[in-house]
Amino acid sequence: MTYILAIDQGTTSSRAILFDVALRPVAQAQEEFPQHYPASGWVEHDPADLWSSVAATARAAIEKAGTGAGDIAAIGITNQRETTLLWDRASGKPLHNAIVWQDRRTADTCAALKAAGHEAMISARTGLLLDPYFSGTKLKWLLDTIPGARDRAARGELAFGTVDTWLIWNLTGGRVHATDATNAARTLLFNIATNAWDAEICALLDIPMALLPEVRDCADDYGTTRADLFGREIPILGVAGDQQAATVGQACFAPGMMKSTYGTGCFALLNTGADMVPSKNRLLTTIAYRLNGRTTYALEGSIFIAGAVVQWLRDGLKIIREARETQPLAEAADAGQDVVFVPAFTGLGAPYWRPDCRGAIYGLTRNSGPAELARAALESVGYQTRDLLEAMRSDWGAEADGVLRVDGGMTASDWTMQFLSDILGAPVDRPVVTETTALGAAYLAGLQAGLCPDPTEFGKAWALERRFAPRMSEADRSARYARWSRAVQATMTV
Repeated sequence: MTYILAIDQGTTSSRAILFDVALRPVAQAQEEFPQHYPASGWVEHDPADLWSSVAATARAAIEKAGTGAGDIAAIGITNQRETTLLWDRASGKPLHNAIVWQDRRTADTCAALKAAGHEAMISARTGLLLDPYFSGTKLKWLLDTIPGARDRAARGELAFGTVDTWLIWNLTGGRVHATDATNAARTLLFNIATNAWDAEICALLDIPMALLPEVRDCADDYGTTRADLFGREIPILGVAGDQQAATVGQACFAPGMMKSTYGTGCFALLNTGADMVPSKNRLLTTIAYRLNGRTTYALEGSIFIAGAVVQWLRDGLKIIREARETQPLAEAADAGQDVVFVPAFTGLGAPYWRPDCRGAIYGLTRNSGPAELARAALESVGYQTRDLLEAMRSDWGAEADGVLRVDGGMTASDWTMQFLSDILGAPVDRPVVTETTALGAAYLAGLQAGLCPDPTEFGKAWALERRFAPRMSEADRSARYARWSRAVQATMTV
């Protein structure tokens, strides 16, 4: 068996990539699915869309490769995190649409828990903040809202899961209800010090623990697929949330190494090794990966809007038809205009954590047009990344690696990556394989299957495609970042 199938279930599309045993991509397929916005600040997915798009792209990738299921040694899964699903164990039918990680409907619940003084305890145990971003309050909302759901959950009739768990359930025909440590760590219900579901937090949120999946290592046995899906049973041997999978794919195995992934949002992780580092700057302390029962931790900063700001230029303003059009627009922008775009469409993430904020644009003139807006949109990603990295370095204390490894769709823009390097004042390394999220999932599955080397050897194979070095003067960098900081403060006071 010469292939590993990586399933990459994202916020706006599902992908499947077939890798050979040397972890080179051989074939892939991708399928977008609808987003649902039933109310302001609410974001949902149809669970059937998540599953059908995954099944379809997996079959399509296998067909494109001209191979069959008999040649696939293992499946690795990576997924959008925090998105919350609830379904009936007997029928497998969801009780509600999936509530997406971007959804802000539980902001009042989080505020009430903070006001009652619970955030310190929850943060100490989970490494997270009380924010609608995480799964716990989403699950509470479902149980509060769906008639009879909480009683049924207590009787063991219902199952909760993040997207990985939902996919595993469907792939295995309901035989396996499990998640991995990285996804569990994003639920607000998992104690990352003890590596177990936290009974006190579950009681606080009135969540019956009978709902919760079993938590396994990132490289572990998650059962086998139904034989009818691909023609034979295939073992599922690797699972990690998308940002942790990207950390693995970027080979950030040493403490102090950093990566940043640019998809719908932007997520930067700093490996802190065996140490759970509490943040003084409202970053998240989370699990980077768990292998052979040993947990490696990370500091994480989450930006809600990165690539999504380009989608807004395309779908909202309709000033571009394709994402790649932003680079020539940015290059043509009037250098004399200082337009600043704070893309807080669904609130501000780390290090601010202001779910109530909304997007704002500053510095517009009569001459401002699509080019200036495109440049400001791309620059906002660099500014937000600097916010995260400055907070990380402050929290970490030890010497962090001065290089940022990047991946994700936005890294294809040389202009954006150069600006990122300029505003950080640090090198930015783009790897040969930028689909590191899927690569990480494939590696974890291959590691468990005995096909891939240990992390140290895998790290030696990481290959640089291009390094972006800073060109901007320190005076210009400081002035631009100060302007951004003033814009953020103004946005938070509106």
